[in-house]
Parts: sequence; C-alpha cells; structure tokens
Amino acid sequence: MYFLMQCSHHPDMDNLRDQHRADHRQWVKSGGGGVAIVLIGSATINDQATSIGNFGILQAESLANATAFAEGDPFNRAGIVSDIEMTRLTDGFQAHRIPEPMSSS
Repeated sequence: MYFLMQCSHHPDMDNLRDQHRADHRQWVKSGGGGVAIVLIGSATINDQATSIGNFGILQAESLANATAFAEGDPFNRAGIVSDIEMTRLTDGFQAHRIPEPMSSS
C-alpha cells in the first residue's frame, strides 16, 4: 500500500531540526529499519521559505507500519513534529514513475 505522510513541525525548530537532520536522513534511508520504503520526500516551507514540516510518499504493508515509520522518525522523537497525517493513496498510484526510492528496499 502507498501512503502520503504529512508531518507539521512546531514553529521555531530550525536549530533542533539541524541537530537531528543526519539521524532523520539515516532513518529515511533505512525505511525506519525496514517498516516502510520512502519513495520520495522533502521539507515543506511557508511563504517566507521557512521550514514548516516534511512529507513523504511511503510504501508499507499497513497503515500501522506507515505510522510506526513516522512516529519513529528522529524529528518526531525530538519533539519537532506537532502533527502527523497519513492518507492512503489509491491502488492505482503509479509508484513506478518515481525512478529512485529514497529508502533501500
């Protein structure tokens, strides 16, 4: 199954985000220890180009696994994330159009 993960961040978290960025990227690369495959993702910004969150397209066996990935992210564990929203994508989602997943499968 495929999911759109949207994580909103608390305001003024730039320094804390910088401290945990390397661990966050390692988490993404590992798929949270294999619970999900991150196909694509990035930071989200507001009109002033300030980071306000992150998103990802995940492949996971279940909503529970996708949620476990999001909740285990070092950004979330450090208290940066204020809200996680997970939306299941249609079975017709064309994941093959994303040439190189961010996580190893």
